[in-house]
Amino acid sequence: MAVRRPFLNPFWLLLSLPGYIGWRLLPPLTDDLWGLSIGIGVLVGVCLLILRSVRPPKGGGLALWLTWSGLIAMGFFSTLFLATLLRDAVLAGAALVLPVGAAAAWVRPSAVAVLVLTTASCVLGWLRARHPRLVEVAVPIRGLPPALDGFSIAQISDLHVGPTIRRGFVARIVDRVNRLDADVIAVTGDLVDGTVAQLRSETAPLAALRARLGVYFVTGNHEYYSGEAEWTREIARLGLSVLKNAHVVLRRGDAEIVLAGVTDYTAHYFDPAQRSDPVAALRGAPALAAVRILLAHQPNTAPAAAEAGFDLQISGHTHGGQFLPWNFFVGFFQPFTAGLYRRTCLSVYVSRGTGYWGPPNRFGVPGEITRLRLVPA
Repeated sequence: MAVRRPFLNPFWLLLSLPGYIGWRLLPPLTDDLWGLSIGIGVLVGVCLLILRSVRPPKGGGLALWLTWSGLIAMGFFSTLFLATLLRDAVLAGAALVLPVGAAAAWVRPSAVAVLVLTTASCVLGWLRARHPRLVEVAVPIRGLPPALDGFSIAQISDLHVGPTIRRGFVARIVDRVNRLDADVIAVTGDLVDGTVAQLRSETAPLAALRARLGVYFVTGNHEYYSGEAEWTREIARLGLSVLKNAHVVLRRGDAEIVLAGVTDYTAHYFDPAQRSDPVAALRGAPALAAVRILLAHQPNTAPAAAEAGFDLQISGHTHGGQFLPWNFFVGFFQPFTAGLYRRTCLSVYVSRGTGYWGPPNRFGVPGEITRLRLVPA
């Protein structure tokens, strides 16, 4: 018989975070019983709001506002938790090297500083999240023919259209990408957080994406959370070419490029028939093509892409950590976190993402629209 572990229930784990924060920050800020009671009540209420926000809202109005509030609170509390841990570490160190009275004098000011800095980072992160920057990347390719010098790929990734990213944001991104006048547009997964029925009108502006040699899409893990089969049909209806372990051959001048795409690295957990396969994506491609490019949502695909013979992999997924201080932790889980990497014969570019997931926060890790240009090595 399975052993029940009620203390591992996500509800209690989530409650423990504001519990720890309240224990460490409330007493230095107020010693009044009413003040402590109000502070604890606020912490518990926000915790319940966060729990409410992890479910997609049904309808608009109040439901959407509650989701917005919960996701903002999620970002605030995650930063506040780590800031409180850091404060405790600093206070512990100060207690070891400073006289007792001197160390105690820092208890209240440090609690105030943690709250002020956390609030400021969340406000600035929210403002930054609405305005992804343009990132220009030159990708050196050995033996690149002159006809392909400057070949451009506009990438958007991890848009996460859903409760807080809506039609207006998508339309602005589409307009900015079209103005890049790229040879190819690549949408590298995690486009949505919700069903087609919920988000069809929000993703509609994607139908206006234009590039000389086409607009291509590969699935991310969030498509499988949201009904991948329906979304694949909807994305194709919008005019994007969906590459699922498949390729197309593109020509510029007298040179050929193989552009391939694979399903998400974890797709086989949802449908065994959709296992990500870079080798299958190249099957039947011309052997003498000048460049082989792979669109793969997750950087983890890179070893298989290198073995299959690709020159460049374009990915997303990591968000670059999305906001401070989480960008310092993402490297523990991903081989490549953000930017351009070179591994033996394969270059890998990882976008920080155009939108965001969960908390509308991009403090210290701005979102991006990327223009990659092929240049001779």
